Amino acid sequence: MLMIKGEVAAIETELLRDYKFGQQQLIEIWGQACALAITKAYPLSSLAKKQPTVLVICGPDQNGSIGLVCARHLRMFEYEPTIYHPKRSSHSLHQDFTVQCEKMDIPFLSYLPTEVQLINDAYNLVIDAMLGPEADCANIKEPYSGILVTLKQVKIPIASVDVPSGWDVEEPSQDGINPEVLISLTAPKKCAMSFSGKHFLAGRFLPYDIQKKYELNLPDYPGTDCLIEL
Repeated sequence: MLMIKGEVAAIETELLRDYKFGQQQLIEIWGQACALAITKAYPLSSLAKKQPTVLVICGPDQNGSIGLVCARHLRMFEYEPTIYHPKRSSHSLHQDFTVQCEKMDIPFLSYLPTEVQLINDAYNLVIDAMLGPEADCANIKEPYSGILVTLKQVKIPIASVDVPSGWDVEEPSQDGINPEVLISLTAPKKCAMSFSGKHFLAGRFLPYDIQKKYELNLPDYPGTDCLIEL
């Protein structure tokens, strides 16, 4: 069931080219599923004594767009997301997702809070939507290398989208961030084999022919749920 880097790109290419999925459609499916996973891992009731504040850190590529969609859905679910998005993409889709968040009155930060501020300013959760499976973890540049240093030091929970930032897709991390929750998209990546936290999979939309071709052997999803806890 575990995917390597080449399979991730190949499956997405087939979805777009052969199955006529749209990029926006896929990002919307994944982003909503991520928000649902957050509600299962950190239900509002568990945050009742505190404000349900969530800091969503978005990267410049597709994982960042997924983070934007996740933030918008969390806002609809009555969480209080704030977005830190240091390098915005020029891609029109990415810009559209940004506008959608702005129209929902989700605040955007111009700087990353320090580890002290992250603890004291009552963010209850950080969502890591920075570096996806296509990232070169051996060559992470600023501002993301600095953000990772901060995230390694904070004690509040981190939930990572698809691949924890700083991890190699195919290798367990020795020195990366240590998320409490991982939300795998489509199918788990090889690096997730060593992940010991709460692990969700969002991939119920995947056509059966693709599942069979890549021998993904995905689990049976319960009822009508679009994600499953592994």
